[in-house]
Amino acid sequence: MTAPESPQPVADDGNASHVPPMTTRVVIAEDEALIRLDLKEMLEEEGYTVVGEAGDGQRAVELAREQRPDLVILDVKMPVLDGISAAEKIAEESIAPVLMLTAFSQRDLVERARDAGAMAYLVKPFSKSDVVPAIEMAVSRFAELRALEKEVADLAQRLETRKLVDRAKSVLQTQYGLTEPAAFRWIQKTSMDRRLSMQQVAEAVIADAEEKKAARGQDGQ
Repeated sequence: MTAPESPQPVADDGNASHVPPMTTRVVIAEDEALIRLDLKEMLEEEGYTVVGEAGDGQRAVELAREQRPDLVILDVKMPVLDGISAAEKIAEESIAPVLMLTAFSQRDLVERARDAGAMAYLVKPFSKSDVVPAIEMAVSRFAELRALEKEVADLAQRLETRKLVDRAKSVLQTQYGLTEPAAFRWIQKTSMDRRLSMQQVAEAVIADAEEKKAARGQDGQ
């Protein structure tokens, strides 16, 4: 199968991708009130709407179930129920993407958060310029999972498709300067336009990149 037409960098939304719609609803769970207040102010200044605040993981899960937000932000270390356990419950019910807050960046902690269903994480202390990209990452990855769930029913096949899509996104980001969300949108649109599965499109992108790499290697000999 030949590779789909190459995407153009202009496929990205540019500055528009950094302006969230006013309907983006967020639940915050952080046991330190001052950090929670600072985070709420950052979010509201960027156009997000905070629909719930919690000081422990159990209340965060309850708020997520009640409010059905577009995003849940959880601190890792909280009383009653820790953030990773709360993330696992929210992910199991597929309520919303989870963004984890942590004071540590150890690999094992990050992996535990990811395995629990967190879509992205932020290391404290963080600034407003850190928050928005992390939110965009969490929301876009959650949307990808939803799209893959609709396309692939079998869990094992879905995981394989996700790996291929992730590799294809990396190729598109490197070769064409697309952001990660824009790269996924291109794969999804090409899949619809060409009446192919996203796995087929991803495989074609990867194969095309490997052919170009091999050709460059031959030219250099």
